[in-house]
Amino acid sequence: MANEIVLPELGEGIDQAKVLAVLVSPGDKVRKDQTIIEVETEKATAEVPSDFEGTVSAVHVKEGQDISVGQAILSLEAGGSTAAAPAPKAEPVEVVEMSPAAEVVDAPPPPPPAPAPRPEPAASATATATAPPKVVPIEESYVPAPPSPGKSVAASPSVRRLARELGVDIAEVPGTSEGGRVSNEDVKSYARHLISRRGAPREVQAPVASPAARPQPQLPDFTQWGDVEREPMSAIRRATADHMVNAWSTAPQVTQFDSADITELEVFRKRYGNRVQATGGKLTVTAMAVKIVAGALKKFPQFNSSLDAEAQELVLKQYVHVGVAVDTENGLMVPVIRDADKKNIIQIAEDLQDLAEKARARKISLDALRGGTFSVSNLGGLGTTYFSPIVNWPEVAILGMGRASVQAVHQDGEFVPRKILPMALTYDHRVIDGADAARFLRWIAEALENPMLLALEG
Repeated sequence: MANEIVLPELGEGIDQAKVLAVLVSPGDKVRKDQTIIEVETEKATAEVPSDFEGTVSAVHVKEGQDISVGQAILSLEAGGSTAAAPAPKAEPVEVVEMSPAAEVVDAPPPPPPAPAPRPEPAASATATATAPPKVVPIEESYVPAPPSPGKSVAASPSVRRLARELGVDIAEVPGTSEGGRVSNEDVKSYARHLISRRGAPREVQAPVASPAARPQPQLPDFTQWGDVEREPMSAIRRATADHMVNAWSTAPQVTQFDSADITELEVFRKRYGNRVQATGGKLTVTAMAVKIVAGALKKFPQFNSSLDAEAQELVLKQYVHVGVAVDTENGLMVPVIRDADKKNIIQIAEDLQDLAEKARARKISLDALRGGTFSVSNLGGLGTTYFSPIVNWPEVAILGMGRASVQAVHQDGEFVPRKILPMALTYDHRVIDGADAARFLRWIAEALENPMLLALEG
């Protein structure tokens, strides 16, 4: 008996992955929980184990292929007593029309009943054929069967997300795929039915396609001007593109600029750099900025929040997790330093070094890339000065830093050389006003200018 291994759910909102490596071939014996493929999802890699024990009879995917949650990976011929048997297929059951008031209970099949009296048309539900139903166009006569209480719905994360976006209760959607699984088309059909019956579902506005899903203008034929070469976008680049479009279209963003005199900070950093290096970290301006930002977020809590636009509420986080943008060969990643407000600079420097190395080696976990409450992006190492970073939604602000340069600053009646750090703060204007942003950015600048106010070890 063959068992089919499918791509499992990899996380909320993740419905697709790219196959990086196929680790088994037809004829190989596979143990339960043995890794069979490696996939790239969002900004991290993941290993997919086998649910069964047996011999590989067929491999359905190949390296470089994009696969979806629920898609078949390989088939196994069950071997040994430890192999898990697939769930038995339900016998076809004849469903008769019944009153909505009738109680549905799980019980052994009763003796064949007498023909049920035909209910009134207004109270009848559509009869279900013994064969698996197919998706049909929504018409006035379409009435989905009412869901059973406590019904467990089989649906992928992407289908559940679509249902939420359309204002549809996933438990009410009749699934037409194998095993009653709910598909995207099922959700759309049910939403169209609700709209045709009583307008937009659940008193929400009619669905609007997300910006990332909107049709893009057609490109011209570039080959008419010369040779071109096409290169597929990596999973990381696709995820970054979708996230940035969503962030840009969701929040009205404003960027404010300031600068900080870090002359004394540089002296401080060079003096204590060896102490931090001995612990496995590196005392960088970024590490020190993370500690300062953590303090600023405690003083200005609205910068450590998210906006629930539907509920018209501000979600104020009681934790401080700072994400730091890391440039890698595979694209931008933002690992998160957790509880930055509770760590000293040495601990932050160690965490930052460890997370950056894992990100560049593609060994970082998805959990390490999630849960940030504020982000920091330092492009100074690449020689840039001012730039406008995009808020990492659902956060409400991000700090950008450029390359510090020595400038002539007028002090005490004369010009003296000082090292000046350019900074930019982008924020969601629905949550943060310009005056609050100015105070927040100035607080950070003054903290950078007075490093002795920071306790190196606590």
